[in-house]
Amino acid sequence: MPATPSAHLPDGHRDIADADRGFIARLSPGVVRDAEGRTVWDADAYAFLDDDCPPTAHPSLWRQSRLTAKQGLYEVVPGVYQVRGLDLSNVTFVEGDRGVLVIDPLISAEVAAAALALYREHRGDRPVTGVLYTHSHVDHFGGVHGVADPEDASAGRLPVIAPAGFLEHAAGENVITGPAMARRSVYMYGAALPKGPAGQIGCGLGQTTSLGSVGLIAPNLDVRTTGQSETVDGIRMVFQLTPGTEAPAEMNVHFPGLRLLCVAENACHTLHNVLTLRGALVRDPSAWARYLTETLRLFADTTDVVFASHHWPTWGQERALRFLEEQRDAYAYLHDQCVRLINAGHTGAEIAEELRFPPALEQRTHIGGHYGSLNHNAKAVYQRYMGWFDGNPAHLWQHPPREAAVRYTEFMGGADAVVAKARLSYDRGDLRWVAEVLNHVVFAEPEHAEARALQADTLERLGHGSECGPWRNFYLTGAAELRGGVLGAPGRGGSGMVAALTAEQIFQSMAVRIDGPRAAEAGRLLLRWEITDGTPDAPAEVWTLLLSNGALTPMPGDAPRGEKPHLTLRLTRATLDAVVGRATTFPDAVAAGRIVPDGDLTALTTLGGLMQRPDHRFPIVTPDPPATRRLPAMGVS
Repeated sequence: MPATPSAHLPDGHRDIADADRGFIARLSPGVVRDAEGRTVWDADAYAFLDDDCPPTAHPSLWRQSRLTAKQGLYEVVPGVYQVRGLDLSNVTFVEGDRGVLVIDPLISAEVAAAALALYREHRGDRPVTGVLYTHSHVDHFGGVHGVADPEDASAGRLPVIAPAGFLEHAAGENVITGPAMARRSVYMYGAALPKGPAGQIGCGLGQTTSLGSVGLIAPNLDVRTTGQSETVDGIRMVFQLTPGTEAPAEMNVHFPGLRLLCVAENACHTLHNVLTLRGALVRDPSAWARYLTETLRLFADTTDVVFASHHWPTWGQERALRFLEEQRDAYAYLHDQCVRLINAGHTGAEIAEELRFPPALEQRTHIGGHYGSLNHNAKAVYQRYMGWFDGNPAHLWQHPPREAAVRYTEFMGGADAVVAKARLSYDRGDLRWVAEVLNHVVFAEPEHAEARALQADTLERLGHGSECGPWRNFYLTGAAELRGGVLGAPGRGGSGMVAALTAEQIFQSMAVRIDGPRAAEAGRLLLRWEITDGTPDAPAEVWTLLLSNGALTPMPGDAPRGEKPHLTLRLTRATLDAVVGRATTFPDAVAAGRIVPDGDLTALTTLGGLMQRPDHRFPIVTPDPPATRRLPAMGVS
């Protein structure tokens, strides 16, 4: 029984032909390891997708995963090549006069380096003469250290191109709620699930995310206006800024000399997310549609091939333009019909049950809900405009989940009675209802073995019937948590992202980790920071952290009204990065002379003791016991 309302099956074989077109060679074996021998990517683990679809998978998702699992080097047009299937995203190589421009170098350095090596094996040892980031999500920049040297960029020898606002959003998007987003990403991408017909088979956008070292080289060439043109290594590009679409900083790139258009992640072979299930700010499907209209107006007459940083290209002017028009129409229809129903008094859940694409769109495979479902996108549009409250005062002050669960279970006759009734519903195939009622039992009595087992079976069946990859992964990871306890996830290598954060972003990330009730008891505290680049006599960037009434406020410059700080810390930005990246600790840096304190050093200890280390393994489908709700202090490490 499909769990998602959109259960259409794709027709025709054009996607299969397009996904195979231009194939040159695959990476063999399809495994990438880091310097310590740890596997960071295993494309060969998806060989089972060559078999027929089993009863444990939705045929449409199985077919999509079979296509996204194809890996290797592909020619898009002469002089333009993609490596697909070595990460969630694609990396593109555009050949210039001397070398090659690299577009969107994947998530981690190891897979990006493997992709570049595969390209060079078949196209020659061309130097990297430019890097281009289409937008601010990590799967489009995190592997840059595998293809480029930061010193070449900082010295101006290597242009690194990105849309305006890229650095702010790339470095800061996951700073504030990064731990929670990362935890939910384990569910969204099925990172802890075994790969196989009954487990993780992909996520619709790609297979999963690589686990290597993440880094970032700051752009040195910003695209600030639509129509801006730049030439790198003889490659002429014309840009269209599309902020607030799939990413807060994003752009499409046209190559006039090749009649080729890169649409970043604004048009893929799936319906995308208006609100990604890992958590994010709600995107604007109306703006998304308007920018695609602008894309058509700007580039329709000079484009023969459209490609993106996921999936496979679309060849032929007529097909390419129809693809863009249908993608545009899908986001416009989603937005406009949700708003129409909102204004008719419908709630998000009601709209999600009612909304369908018209037949002309619903039959298009690239509108399928393999990654972003129409159901959860409709709820996201409601959230964007109306927020969490549906206007019904009965929903204004509800009990939190565990307290509500205890009351629901008691009203329904107790845990055993609910489980017995739920089993009857399970046998009738009413899985959505079973999942809802058993969730109350699991939260009311977490150790009720029969409830946990039946709920796990229910989530597993829902997952096996899901057309949407993230839905499947959420359901199956939830079932695994019920059966075996909270799951961790494979970790990534050391991150090179800290250096890209501004000092304000670093201090703000500290502020959201303050234990407010305890901090309120600590009184008023002022710490002054003098941060230099390490150059002798270089001016310092000065920040003051004020702890007052339980809130930590970062302020540029000195404290207001000349208030004297309790402690001044003088350090380089490299030292701050090392401490934040946990390569060292504050006490060790002070002892080594890398931080020079002036004042009461216990002020730093006090501040560190009030910061809580984020919990990267909190439960999701089972309650967090009240006794464990206080997180460990971060200390000053």
